[in-house]
Amino acid sequence: MAHTSSTHWVRELTLERTAISGSSTAARVAGVLRNYVTEGRLLPGTRLSEEDLGEALGVSRNTLREAFRLLTHERLLVHRFHRGVFVRTLAVEDVRDLYGFRRVVECSSLRRAAQAPAGALDRVRAAVEEGEAAARRSAWPEVGTANMHFHQAIVGLAGSVRLDDAASHVLAEQRLVFHVMAAPRAFHEAYLAENRHICDLLFDGRAEEAAAALERYLDEAERQLVEALTADG
Repeated sequence: MAHTSSTHWVRELTLERTAISGSSTAARVAGVLRNYVTEGRLLPGTRLSEEDLGEALGVSRNTLREAFRLLTHERLLVHRFHRGVFVRTLAVEDVRDLYGFRRVVECSSLRRAAQAPAGALDRVRAAVEEGEAAARRSAWPEVGTANMHFHQAIVGLAGSVRLDDAASHVLAEQRLVFHVMAAPRAFHEAYLAENRHICDLLFDGRAEEAAAALERYLDEAERQLVEALTADG
């Protein structure tokens, strides 16, 4: 796993200053860093320098420390005594717990698709198309990000702000596991067709079949990741 301090992602954080300036809060800083995890730009084992991040984002150390505390509570960061704060590296038991949560929440959300709020189905399709477009560019890390958007959109079918928030935290944690796959194309490419299939079932009004397809999909993804983590360990 990578163990870096100042990399290109820190420099890119300067672009986020506008989003958190003015009424800057630790929660907004945490949101920026969480998005970087979800997008695959922050790798497991990365050390987060207060000095570098504070300069990049234009925030105080106290604000950063509170953001770190929030993300540690979400299991995205870990504090190591006398060493600093690092992006977490997940273990097999984390993967099993993540997929247990996702089976319950995502499959249930699919079954409620007939009562989904306006625009929710369209967001599922948009995420599928985002992944397919990234694949045509051979941008496999972007395919992984689109996949996160797809699963977030599935949870959005339930129309619950609380579930949306919980899913955003869980999917960020999930993205940390994907880095264990040595060949991102081989891992992500097969799921593009699965995402399209689930989306088509939804638009055909076959929500129960979509939920069953997703459950098989999650079972297979969990198996692959557990095998990779076991081999890596």
